[in-house]
Amino acid sequence: MAVFTPLDDSQVADFLTRFDAGRLTRLEGVPSGTENTTYFVTTDRHELVLTLFEQGEHEELPFFVALLDYLAEYKLPVPGPLHDREGIALQSLADKPALLFPRLPGKHPRAPSLGQCRALGDALGRMHRVSRRFEGSRPNPRDLHWLSAMHHRVLVYLSADDQTLMKNEIDDYQSYFAEAEPLPQGALHGDLFRDNTLFEGDRLGGIIDFYNGCTGDLLFDLAIVINDWASDSEGRLEPARYAAILEAYQARRKLTAAERDAWPMMLRMTALRYWLSRLLVVYVDPPAHDLSPHDPALFRRILGQRLAHGALPLPEETGS
Repeated sequence: MAVFTPLDDSQVADFLTRFDAGRLTRLEGVPSGTENTTYFVTTDRHELVLTLFEQGEHEELPFFVALLDYLAEYKLPVPGPLHDREGIALQSLADKPALLFPRLPGKHPRAPSLGQCRALGDALGRMHRVSRRFEGSRPNPRDLHWLSAMHHRVLVYLSADDQTLMKNEIDDYQSYFAEAEPLPQGALHGDLFRDNTLFEGDRLGGIIDFYNGCTGDLLFDLAIVINDWASDSEGRLEPARYAAILEAYQARRKLTAAERDAWPMMLRMTALRYWLSRLLVVYVDPPAHDLSPHDPALFRRILGQRLAHGALPLPEETGS
């Protein structure tokens, strides 16, 4: 979240008349973020978040609206967008696509507690269970096809050892998944890091920022969560957080035999996914705005740990 397009009170007050959301009482720009303009909007009836989309494929925004509407119908802790008086959510403001959301309670967890890990695992398991029936489709933009196509662009910036590592990893993924049983599919968050969640203590207030949302392997989503939520600063898996997330998840959705077999490989592949995407931002395609990119080294360490030590054992199946 950030402010790249300035708005004044009169613009936002006029925008709000399209909705049954009350009268503007306060407008506050949100300075942090990387891609879109974000404001906190307070009315005499609601606390809201206004997002203007600065980058990306704007034609894909209806997919995100449909996904959030669908998940909100199932009472998942997501910010279902407000629809205007004509039933339309996706709007235009200052010549940018715009969406208005309820402001969800809580803060991003820096060092997740076991209670927060259990709450996140439970919510993700519920989300994946219902998302298998979501009828929308958007191919995963960061899947194995993307890794295979894009890794060549960063090799020149890597040491000889890391070049070999990256190429060998992608060869391993291609060989494994070409022969593996198909994995369960559904709608994914696609980027469920700690800073895309909001907590009040151990209570999950919301899962936000679905703009990497897509459809694909559910296990891909779960592996992203584990690599972020259950890794220490050296990339090692922390057993208690790992177990808390996965036990809560599996109480909602059991992993299939194919998913359990693919688990160590998926942890490696999603680690490389973020190592590569961060390298691309640093060396090839810097952000349009003056923002500090994330350090690629963390996910290089995570990948190294997954190669050296594999995955911790998966908890026993308890869900349905």
